[in-house]
Amino acid sequence: MEDGKEHSSRWVHPQREKSPCHLLPSRFPTSTAPPGFDPALVPASPSLSDRAAGAIVGAFIGDALGVGPHWYYDLDEQRRDYGDWIDGYTAPREERKYHADCAAGDLSQSGRIMLMLLRSLAEHGRYVEEDFTRRLDEELFSRLDGSPFHGPGGYTNHSIRQVWEARTKHGKPWGKAAGNADTTEAAERSVLLAARFAADPEATARHAFAHSRLTQNDSLVLQHSVAFACVVAALVRGEKLDEEISDRMMKLVEEGAIPFTAETSLAASKRAKGEDSFGFASPDALLLPSWIVQAARDETIRVEPAWKVSLVYGMSCQVGFVIPGACYLAARFPDDFESAVLHAINGGGQNMSRACLAGALVGAMVGLERIPARLIEGLNDGDEIVRLAEKVGASAAGNDPLSTSNPIFS
Repeated sequence: MEDGKEHSSRWVHPQREKSPCHLLPSRFPTSTAPPGFDPALVPASPSLSDRAAGAIVGAFIGDALGVGPHWYYDLDEQRRDYGDWIDGYTAPREERKYHADCAAGDLSQSGRIMLMLLRSLAEHGRYVEEDFTRRLDEELFSRLDGSPFHGPGGYTNHSIRQVWEARTKHGKPWGKAAGNADTTEAAERSVLLAARFAADPEATARHAFAHSRLTQNDSLVLQHSVAFACVVAALVRGEKLDEEISDRMMKLVEEGAIPFTAETSLAASKRAKGEDSFGFASPDALLLPSWIVQAARDETIRVEPAWKVSLVYGMSCQVGFVIPGACYLAARFPDDFESAVLHAINGGGQNMSRACLAGALVGAMVGLERIPARLIEGLNDGDEIVRLAEKVGASAAGNDPLSTSNPIFS
């Protein structure tokens, strides 16, 4: 009971019962399945469309939860300002300059960029890079001045500042404007592409790679961003976040379904010589999830309370700190969305990105229907985000090999 109103524990969209995309046939012709798709790994429920929408909405919730208590590296100070346990959306304190123009439940600037991508995906039914970059130029870059504490959302991340400078000051075209920021913004946005193209592992990887390169050009950052998208897509397809997930990812690499590594790598795929690949030096970012799952489920390795995982993997913004923490919390709470994102937030530091990525992972596992209603109702752009996420989820299900139409992947 909150504000005199009774809330259900699950979000139920008023049109959900009428949507045929939540019903998937139990069989499909083997010849129509994309490379690397194993129907035996796909459970009957929740549907692919619901898992896709869950991943998308989960990422937005994680972003908005971080707007208030973002970037506290002194956890005693965080507890002093927000109490022993942060259990929902909060506003930034007046004396802290991050996200100063935001209210509780608002999206950060990173979340607003994600919303631009979501609107584009929903409008076109597929990824149109030129449409997304146009939105960035017109809706965001025209309102920035290159400084951190300026523009919508109250804070502009390093990667976006680098691209803004390359575009507006040096006139560089998209595709040559990326910078070397070592953060997770590209991984966060790639969640939406993973949800949309989940049924096709290669399309997921290629779109995530191309999209990430718009803003970031560090090879290790790209490797982790693409790998994260591949894992989210696997969960949307219905695979489990278990100790074997990395083996399944590596099988896709070896079969050429994910062109991950350079020809010189010991883990190079079986693609014909000269075929294009992402050229990563190793597949290590794909190997990481299984080790994290193993650690999370090993009774002799305990992190208690779970929010302290930020102290184990690192509290700051580097991709190698944030993604492992998010994966750990998803492995600890695979069927408990609220616990995963709230432990991510209460760990301090770059808790916004940690919660965004953890929300995507667990949202992909539980589906939109099992995300707590209060977290959707408290999200200020929640109605639009859910509507667009369901539309993208329906498009993803149209590309689902379990669907009867099974159109050509785009």
